[in-house]
Amino acid sequence: MNTKSLFALFALCAFLMSPLRPAVSAPAERVLLVVSGHGKDGGKTQPGYDFEEFAKAYSIFASSGMEVDVASPLGGPVEPDEYNPDDAIQRSVHDDPAVSAKLARTLSIGDVNPGGYAAVFVVGGKGAMFDLPRATALHSVIATVYEAGGVVAAVCHGPAALVDVRLSNGRYLVAGKAVNGFTNVEESLFGKKWASKFAFKLEDALTARGGRFESGPIMLEHVAVDDRLITGQNPTSAAGVADAVLRKLGKTPRPRRADQKEATLKLIARILRDEAGAANMYQENPAAFQGPLIAAYGYYYAKVATGDRSLRHALSLMEMVPEIRNKKELRLAVAVVYEKLKDTASAKRVLEQLVHREPDFAPAKEMLGRL
Repeated sequence: MNTKSLFALFALCAFLMSPLRPAVSAPAERVLLVVSGHGKDGGKTQPGYDFEEFAKAYSIFASSGMEVDVASPLGGPVEPDEYNPDDAIQRSVHDDPAVSAKLARTLSIGDVNPGGYAAVFVVGGKGAMFDLPRATALHSVIATVYEAGGVVAAVCHGPAALVDVRLSNGRYLVAGKAVNGFTNVEESLFGKKWASKFAFKLEDALTARGGRFESGPIMLEHVAVDDRLITGQNPTSAAGVADAVLRKLGKTPRPRRADQKEATLKLIARILRDEAGAANMYQENPAAFQGPLIAAYGYYYAKVATGDRSLRHALSLMEMVPEIRNKKELRLAVAVVYEKLKDTASAKRVLEQLVHREPDFAPAKEMLGRL
């Protein structure tokens, strides 16, 4: 894999519960999926909704026998940021004529009867930060469903729709509740293109409304469940949020096999938790995982790692995949981590080897000279 391909993967990777309760009083067979209508030109000129999140949620709800409606603030056709035909779930949903028809003619939130839904699930994507906070009709639907005993869920940037939702007692829906969404750290790493145009940072806004914001490691699954409010941190959390909604409705999610990308992210999570044997799983069966994704995750994790433990996790991930670990950007990142660990000798060793192989790689020469 060449340098350009590796960084293309880095970019791709960037846009990479609770006890059972009785079924809620609202009708238990219908869910409203809400997507942003902000997108244009496949997200090039204006960001839209995240198709991966939509596809995972739609397929989970539909396979569990629920009726799924799709709405946006103004109704009509909506555009996602991107669609990955190599992802089996995305391809299946994308190629379903019934789903395509719903996305071409989304319901207008202003025309939705909230009494018909057991749950509302707000899909993320950067577009959610632009039109959903201003969609007062959506806020009303969310509050009505929640106060009728229904479930309210949102993932990634979808919780932007919750920021200004007030209940009939005047309190914000998220006040005093566990909540999460795309974090400030994730935004700083992966949201540079659009974040400067947001009216607020999602983590800050939810906290300001009294939410008890919680989060996990970057781009790994984290689902916050506080009674009938369910929120997920990032695209990786979409399936977990949908499963949690089903359980809250008294349903059992259907078992599904993790694809290679999901299996890789779960492996990374196990490594970060120091689970026994996790660090050896890639070497034992490399075909089961996406090696470049492991290396890319380590590269980004190193940027935000704090403390020796997390720095060593970053090292482990960047060094794990033989065919990737000698890429010059990764080797430089490894040297930086060694320096942070105050292991100057190892940092120099890595840099000397790197400069020997890549004599024109200025950042490595500069760092070596400094050390």
